[in-house]
Amino acid sequence: MQPDLELVHIRKGESFAAWKHGYPFRTVRWHFHPEYEIHLVVATSGRFYIGDHIGDFGPGQLIMTGPNLPQNWISDIRPGEIIPCRTEVIQFPESFVEQARAFPEMDSVQTLLERSRRGLLFDDATSRAVRPLMRALIEARGVRRLGLFFQILDLLAHAPKSQVLASLSFVLDMQRAGESDMNRALAHLRGNLLDPVSETELARLTGQSVSAFSRSFKRHTGTTLVRYRNQMRIDLACHMLLSDPDARVADICFDVGFSNLSNFNRHFLKLKGMAPSEFRATFAAQQTIRMAG
Repeated sequence: MQPDLELVHIRKGESFAAWKHGYPFRTVRWHFHPEYEIHLVVATSGRFYIGDHIGDFGPGQLIMTGPNLPQNWISDIRPGEIIPCRTEVIQFPESFVEQARAFPEMDSVQTLLERSRRGLLFDDATSRAVRPLMRALIEARGVRRLGLFFQILDLLAHAPKSQVLASLSFVLDMQRAGESDMNRALAHLRGNLLDPVSETELARLTGQSVSAFSRSFKRHTGTTLVRYRNQMRIDLACHMLLSDPDARVADICFDVGFSNLSNFNRHFLKLKGMAPSEFRATFAAQQTIRMAG
């Protein structure tokens, strides 16, 4: 089965994405993305898939994957159960790595970056050391983000028992996957998420008629272009609500591409089951309880 392209959004003024998400969530599917990823499970157990590797996971599992490596984590939960925060994630592009290579100190992480292309599972001690840094990074701003990121990268580079996951024989024609008509359209949509990209524009990009593209898009994503874009914008809003507790909901509304607050609130309520302010408060309360425990 061909994996789907995940659209990783890195905010303007930042070099990489650092965020958390619950379960179920839109990225929980067989997917790939061109960014490196550091993936820490903080809740639930289940089964995970990295390339041609299949294994079981639980809280504390720490994995790093390289560009375009297909992956998925499926949690064992009760029907209808919702986990507010299952995973903490850092995603960073090759371009950021290339820029950082200008520093001689980066030589020490080259082996880590190369080995991660097949997926790396780290030991429990490394996971425990990384966990508070991941949590702090998700909340950090400015230069402090860079400091925390490189601390984490250094810990991973010197981890004593990292296990390579996907086999050497695992070969997936990711160039073909990345160049498929629909993944090209999704990549264009990702790069222009805040702009009013039309179905006509995307159809032209894939060489299809608008009606044919509309059918193909719905088969590929399970929904319409308008709903898919709104979902992506709401997901971005969730990230901004959690990562910047001082940001006003009205400002976030316009920052993610909605033209008015009432429309934003309506879509947020429909997709998340609560208002933006309640969503932020729920996570803040959970964080307080977790710290008290």
